Amino acid sequence: MWLFLRVICNESKCRQGTVTAGGSSRHLMEKENLIELKVLGITRSEVQPGAYALLLQNADSTPDEARRIPIVVGAAEAQSIAVHMEQVVPSRPLTHDLFVSLFHVYKIELQRVTIYNFKDGVFAAMLHVTNGNVEVDIDSRTSDAIAIALRTGAPIYTTPEVMALTSYEWRRDGDYKPQRPVRLEDLPVDKLERRLQHYVETEEYEKAARVQKIIAQKTNPAAETE
Repeated sequence: MWLFLRVICNESKCRQGTVTAGGSSRHLMEKENLIELKVLGITRSEVQPGAYALLLQNADSTPDEARRIPIVVGAAEAQSIAVHMEQVVPSRPLTHDLFVSLFHVYKIELQRVTIYNFKDGVFAAMLHVTNGNVEVDIDSRTSDAIAIALRTGAPIYTTPEVMALTSYEWRRDGDYKPQRPVRLEDLPVDKLERRLQHYVETEEYEKAARVQKIIAQKTNPAAETE
């Protein structure tokens, strides 16, 4: 905890453990590339006994249809989220309440939470925080990030890729459809260029070459017929 406070308050650029400022993938998590989510609630997990499912859905959903993401969380995290959503005041502060109190004391603002990865059944999230001078990204368990976001009123986002991999389509009439995978060919050129920059910076040259080819096809379609 003190490492986090020292880093955000005193250093402009850093990489220490799970605390980062800047980084080659930050442009992929800019808000214009993301999907805003809202928290629906907590239910018992039907997949994992003793665990709970945190249910998220796209913020621009309608009363008749939405895309929903279920996230399995532990009992302690589920209790922390439910306590806040039900406006229950505990006799003593919970861990996430303590984090928010520290944010207030040290004038740290949680700008947003981004659920940026899903691998081997595990979600990964990032806290984007600032003290007014320095912006820092902190890697976090998704359940912790959401519990803190709910307490601060910070928005929650995810990437189109995570949405495609993990969400299902809910409809009031009971019809469920899987999300169609995101195709690079369907993305606009500006987003493709950001992905190209990311793949070059992370030395993923095969992916970069594929994106570069798609950009060329979109910007100069006549070249494909020559």
